[in-house]
Amino acid sequence: MEKGLLEKTGKPIEHWVKIVKESKIEKHGEIIKFLKAEHDFTHGFANFVAHTARKSDARFHDDSDLVAAQYSKGKEHFLPIYEKLVKEIGKLGKDIEFVPKKASVSVKRKYQFVLIQPSTKTRMDIGLKLKGKDTGKRLEGSGPFGAMCTHRVQVTDIKDIDKELLGWITEAYEKAG
Repeated sequence: MEKGLLEKTGKPIEHWVKIVKESKIEKHGEIIKFLKAEHDFTHGFANFVAHTARKSDARFHDDSDLVAAQYSKGKEHFLPIYEKLVKEIGKLGKDIEFVPKKASVSVKRKYQFVLIQPSTKTRMDIGLKLKGKDTGKRLEGSGPFGAMCTHRVQVTDIKDIDKELLGWITEAYEKAG
C-alpha cells in the first residue's frame, strides 16, 4: 500500500500522516471522508493513511498482544482451541506463517488458506480457501469473511477440531502451495 500510495500521489506516507495530523481530525471515518473529498483518495488508500496516522492497525501491535486481545472479554475459553489449531496446522509444513490481526489470525503459505477468528462469545469461525468445493451441513459458504475465504466451519468446542476439519484445512494448505 505504501508503494502504491507513493506511485499514485507522488508523496510518501509521512506526508499524508502530517496532513491528517494538521487537519486535527481524529476519528477514523472522518479522516477517510477528508482524504477522499479533499485529496481525491480511493477508499483503500484513505483507510491505509487513516490507520497509519492513528496507529490503529496490526502493524502497530505485537503479535502476542493481538492474540491475547482476541481471547479476552468472555472469549478466553476459546484459547485452547486456537492453540490446538495452531499446533495441528503447524504440522502441515515449515512454510506456514501465522499472521495475527486485530480480530483474527491469517494462516498463509503462498497466500492465506485459513483464517481463525473468535467471532462471538459462543462461536469461533474457521475460514477456508477451498475454491470449487461443495458446501455441506458443516462446511458452509464463506459467512462473515467475504472474498477472503470461500468456506467457513463454526467451532464451539475443542472436539470440533476433528479429522474432518483437519482434512479441509489440509486440502486448503495443499491448494495454497
